[in-house]
Amino acid sequence: MAASTVSAEAAQLHRDCLVFDLHADTPKLMEYGFDIAQRHRSPHKVFSYIRHIDLPRAEDGNLGAQFFGMWTMPLPGSAHAVHKQIDAVESATRKHPMRMAQVRSAAELDAARKAGQLAALLGIEGGHALEGKLDNVEAFARRGVRYLGLLHFSANEIGAPAKGMGQDANRGLTGFGRDVVRECDRTGVIVDLAHISRRGFFDALEVSEKPVYVSHTGVLGVKQHWRNIDDEQIRAVADHGGVVGVIFAPRFLGGPGIDAVLDHILYIRKVAGDDVAALGSDFDGFVRSPDGLRDVADLPNVTDGLLRRGVPEAAIRKILGENARRVLADVPPRV
Repeated sequence: MAASTVSAEAAQLHRDCLVFDLHADTPKLMEYGFDIAQRHRSPHKVFSYIRHIDLPRAEDGNLGAQFFGMWTMPLPGSAHAVHKQIDAVESATRKHPMRMAQVRSAAELDAARKAGQLAALLGIEGGHALEGKLDNVEAFARRGVRYLGLLHFSANEIGAPAKGMGQDANRGLTGFGRDVVRECDRTGVIVDLAHISRRGFFDALEVSEKPVYVSHTGVLGVKQHWRNIDDEQIRAVADHGGVVGVIFAPRFLGGPGIDAVLDHILYIRKVAGDDVAALGSDFDGFVRSPDGLRDVADLPNVTDGLLRRGVPEAAIRKILGENARRVLADVPPRV
């Protein structure tokens, strides 16, 4: 289904909504010269792993806010590598100030949207980027980082991943990891629980006093896969005031098309109500995009699909962006 085929009702609703995506890995591409202001061709179906987002297609899809995730290899110098990606995002906002603005708070997001700019937010994917130094939490926060993913695909000083080098479902947060979560609370950095071991997931919720993100994931109630979280985890995030962003990767969702994305969104709604589900595409994250969501321009298809499934407009507004914005407002930057 092409975005141009959505119903008139869905098109109007989509235009009226804040559309907020919790995770895309575009800064790594930007660091190596990708021009986010240029319209790029939609990725070929077979090789649709990157180049899902640029400003013209974001405007086509009415994307209002985008968390840009910054990932690095777990090697010495990873903190510097994150700073280089922040530099790339800052450079883009300076070059295209009428179309894109780096924001930190919900109020700044609202102002950017009113001005017709894409609100760009920064998140880190993998606490190895701290290089074992607690001071780096504040250093990144001062540069505008708004969430920290504690784990990625390798164990680090914080804990263990759900999958990858050093994976261990029974390994929780280390003492340093608990200190990192407390420091995130102090500095106003949202804790992101994507990729972390199950025990570490609950440890982080025990330590943090703030709402959290699970920025990009699927759910086990729809598809059995190591990448996905279970009902207990969904409810725990809900009880903590947090949100769960649904990834757009078919191999984690259990189906090749947009219906699989909708299935996971609606499962979260069934388990935890209207205030938890969000979008967490993982665009530009070397994941193959689903049919009906080839790139960011296809986001109206999500609204159309939710309407076709009978989801009320108020709930759709929450899923598309209001839930994600609420957590951003509830955890304001403090440095």
